[in-house]
Amino acid sequence: MSSAPVHELALTSHPDSRGSPVRRVRARVCRTPQAMLAVNYRVEGDLGRVRLPAPQPPRFADGLWRHTCCEIFIARGGLPGYHEFNFAPSGKWAAYAFERYRERARLHESGARLLSPRVAMRSSAEELELEASIPLGQLSPGHACARLSLALAAVFEDEAGTLSYWALRHSPGRPDFHHPDAFALELDELRD
Repeated sequence: MSSAPVHELALTSHPDSRGSPVRRVRARVCRTPQAMLAVNYRVEGDLGRVRLPAPQPPRFADGLWRHTCCEIFIARGGLPGYHEFNFAPSGKWAAYAFERYRERARLHESGARLLSPRVAMRSSAEELELEASIPLGQLSPGHACARLSLALAAVFEDEAGTLSYWALRHSPGRPDFHHPDAFALELDELRD
């Protein structure tokens, strides 16, 4: 089985996100032959003005999207269900399953732990890099090789508590990373 290509992408800020200390967000995505989805977010800006949580041991935590975090949404091509992953610079992460648009499926914390991604972070005064690896086979046996639709996003909280929203593609209206329009990256099916 060959691996899919590496995709280099730029996220843009939502039109309602003004005055953010973040200047640029780039992402790299690839699916490995080991059925992992590797995603790398590189954030540039005045990071001294961004609220970054202190590093902690990696663990599941709910509500990360309310503060600074990077996100990825994964759907199998042609199916209404999808998964959401949140990665905080602290090392905390969250995983959720949805049967269709914003309709949450039953995925208890123990089930989310089976999806446990690997998360690593590096930062300086002007750059933050967050890497995560997601075991696609844990989403379902078909995810490892199936055609995938992805939505990439990030939320940044400044020192005043104001959030800015970044995405590969924004839907019309208020920020909504779950919207079908946000699933802008297609990964082809992997074949032997």
